[in-house]
Amino acid sequence: MLGAFAALTALHLNAVAEHFDLVREVSKPLLMPLLALWVRHWRGPGLLVAALLCGCGGDLALDIGGTVPFLLGMACFAAGHVCYLRLFVRLGAFRRGSRTAVRLRCAAYGLVWAVLVVLLWPGLDPGMRVPVALYSVLLAAMAAGAYGLGPAARIGGALFLLSDSLIATDLADWPLLPGHDAWVMATYLGGQALLASGVLTAIRAGTAGTSPRPAAARP
Repeated sequence: MLGAFAALTALHLNAVAEHFDLVREVSKPLLMPLLALWVRHWRGPGLLVAALLCGCGGDLALDIGGTVPFLLGMACFAAGHVCYLRLFVRLGAFRRGSRTAVRLRCAAYGLVWAVLVVLLWPGLDPGMRVPVALYSVLLAAMAAGAYGLGPAARIGGALFLLSDSLIATDLADWPLLPGHDAWVMATYLGGQALLASGVLTAIRAGTAGTSPRPAAARP
């Protein structure tokens, strides 16, 4: 099932890069549900499934276009970050490492948040400034929590942060990278996949060395 997600991701990213709008529109809403099915196949936690499905809701809303759908999409992703944060707290992500190390990484992501908000603020529409600032608090907190769950989740959280930062630069009318939309989706999809994998790995590591087992064998 993860192979199917990877194949669909490749198809979607190619459609974004080549402006095949029909393929892009059909494939995008299938990505997070497929990843969620993979998580459930390995008996992953409900909060992880909920976080991924919130991402699907955000994907659909952002594709509509306009301010209200964008805010709705942001709310969906914010709900997903809350699910991630609740799960990370449950898994002890903010207690892994020394107290000093935990504080330093939280402070580092807090600094990233502050710098982004300060840089983006002048270019944002006044009606978007507070929502973006509040959303990015959750985003940075999620990335800081993911850092405590090992390399996969750590990179996944950072990629998710990078993806949403790229979206924010578009909102603020900054010059865009070549292939901007493809970079946004590549970092987002990679981030979500690595977060899911990292959570499953952390759960496996906390169960006396037993591996997660699929809910049902497939022929």
